[in-house]
Amino acid sequence: MKRRILALLFALLATQLGSLISAAYACGCGAMVPDAMSRIGVDRETSVVRWDGRTEQIVMRFTVAGDAKRAAWIMPVPSRATVELGNAELFDQLSRLIRPERKTRTYFWPRGRDWPFSSGDRDGAGAALPGAGDPAVGVVGREQLGDFDVARLTATDPDALRDWLEDNGFKLPDRLATELRPYVDQKWEYVAVRLAPRQQGKPLRGDLDPLRIRFDSDRLVYPMRLSRMAKSPQSLGLFVLADHRMEPSSPIGGDAPKVLFAGTVAPQGGLAELTGGKSAFLTAIDQRFPEPGRIDGDHELRAAPADTPYRRAVYRDELLTVGDGVPVWLLSVAGALVLVAGSLFAGLRIRRDRRRSAA
Repeated sequence: MKRRILALLFALLATQLGSLISAAYACGCGAMVPDAMSRIGVDRETSVVRWDGRTEQIVMRFTVAGDAKRAAWIMPVPSRATVELGNAELFDQLSRLIRPERKTRTYFWPRGRDWPFSSGDRDGAGAALPGAGDPAVGVVGREQLGDFDVARLTATDPDALRDWLEDNGFKLPDRLATELRPYVDQKWEYVAVRLAPRQQGKPLRGDLDPLRIRFDSDRLVYPMRLSRMAKSPQSLGLFVLADHRMEPSSPIGGDAPKVLFAGTVAPQGGLAELTGGKSAFLTAIDQRFPEPGRIDGDHELRAAPADTPYRRAVYRDELLTVGDGVPVWLLSVAGALVLVAGSLFAGLRIRRDRRRSAA
C-alpha cells in the first residue's frame, strides 16, 4: 500500500519535472525544477521568518521568470513540518513598515539648480541607502494548497533519496544528491512542492502565492545550502520576527548582509496572525550572492548585542529660506553688503570731519 501511495504522489510530481542537468535553478532555501524543455529562474526570494525560541515559521514568496508552465521545488527542513498557504498581504504590510523615513535637510549656499545659477526650479535629492526502522524514503504528508501540490518526505540516505526519486520519474544529478547529503546526515526532512498556475498553459511568472512552513527548532536557521547550484547571482530579502534584533552569524559566502530596518512592531493584520497577537522585534535584512557557488552553509541567525532600532532615511535637500521663500544666503549677503557700505560711509565721514577740523 505504501509503495502505491509513493508511486501516486510522485507520478504527479514526476510529470512536471524535466532534466535537472540542463535546467536546474536554485533559490535561497531550496531547489526549483522546471518541466521538460523549459527554463525557470528565481529573480527574487522574499521570506518572513518568525521564531519564538521553540518554533520557526517561514512564509516565502518567489518572483520567477522563464517559460515553464509547471515546476517543482524541494526544500530541506530540520524537523517535521506543516505546510499551508501564506498571507500575501503580509509582505505588503512589512514593506510599508520598513519604508524609509522621509526627511528634509537644508543647505545654505545655492547649488546648480538654485538662483542665480538657474531659473529657480528645484529638485530634491534623495539618499538612502527574508523512525529509525522506517524505509530510507517515506512520505509523511500531502496537501493540495491552491496552486501547490505539497508532499513532505523523509530520507535517511542521500543515495536512496536519489534512487527513489529517479524510480518515480525524477532525473536527479549527482550534484544535487551531494548537496543534500549534509541534510540527510543531520536527519533533516524535505518539503516537495509541485507548482502549476490555476490557468492551464500559462507560464509561471511574477509573484507566486506565498507558502507558510512551520517546524520545531531551538535555533533560527534559514536553509541556503542548495543555492550553491544557482547559475546566476541571487538576491535574498529576509524579514525576521523574534524577541530581539537578529543578525546572521556569518555571510555564508555572500556580500555582507545589510540591515534595512530594526525595531519593535505592533501585531496587526497578517503580522498578528504570524506572531499570535504579540509584539515582536522586526529585523529586515537584504543580501546579495554574486557568486552562489561560494555559499558554504545555511543561514544561522543569532541575537544582536543590543536591540538597537534602525530605520533608513531618504533626504530631500532644500535651500534654506525664510518668509515667502527668500533665501537666507541672499539676506546674509545683503546684510553684509549693508554693513560694509555703512562702514565705508562712516569712514568717509570721519575723514571728512578731520580735514575740516584741520582747516
